[in-house]
Amino acid sequence: MTALLSIAGYDPTSGAGVLLDTAVFRRFGYQGVGIITSVTVQNTVGVKAFFCLRQPSLRTQYRALAEDMNLGGLKVGMLGCRENILPVARILRDQKLVPKLIDPVLRSSSGRWLLDKKAVPGLVSNFKNLFTVWTPNMDEAGWLTGAGAGSLETMKEAAARIAGEAGAAVVVKGGHLPKTAVNILFDGARFHLFEKPKLRADVHGTGCFFSAALLALLASQVPLAQAVGTATDLTYEAIREAVRLGKGRLVISPETLAPGGPHYLPVGSANPH
Repeated sequence: MTALLSIAGYDPTSGAGVLLDTAVFRRFGYQGVGIITSVTVQNTVGVKAFFCLRQPSLRTQYRALAEDMNLGGLKVGMLGCRENILPVARILRDQKLVPKLIDPVLRSSSGRWLLDKKAVPGLVSNFKNLFTVWTPNMDEAGWLTGAGAGSLETMKEAAARIAGEAGAAVVVKGGHLPKTAVNILFDGARFHLFEKPKLRADVHGTGCFFSAALLALLASQVPLAQAVGTATDLTYEAIREAVRLGKGRLVISPETLAPGGPHYLPVGSANPH
């Protein structure tokens, strides 16, 4: 059996991070395994604190998994601290032949920075040529480029700039655009737009869900543009079916995450967008 690896933070609500990623991987028929970069103290209202797990913890966690199982792809989410950048880069270099995705979690929805702000401008160059695809949201794309990305045109500019610096494809997620939700893929040659009606629900973990689904599809050898379209469709349905867990934001429904549940797509069966 093939496993997909999430290198990300621990969210005790299971609404994001390693716990959500591994649930999404299982939804697509993969075993989900994880490396914890940081532990957050949070609930559905917001992040109260977090603690970074530094080297050698990351490398030790990775070695235990890599020596024992076949990893078919990996996703990087919350790094937690700048000290984790180089250890993660070493892990990426060790996994040369599998799809690798980064969803650069930089700040919580409640406004708390989850990575040292001084590390953000150099993040792309530190991971140059190490990822298949980057999936920042429009705010993260703006912080990574220092140029802002609040409209379709500036999202395109940010995607092209990050792609050039990173040596990778880029999806800028535009779920927070005012009228419609638009994901923009730049594959190094052209732009692909994936548009959905705007849903007003405030749901925790949608970026994690999208990026984990995208990795699972890429690991199943679904072509990139088709995989982005399918992941966009699945994320839209996940938002529509989100449930209330606590007093704050909604979370992805367990039914959405269950293999064989609503809108389930078996591995490799995604339809063109």
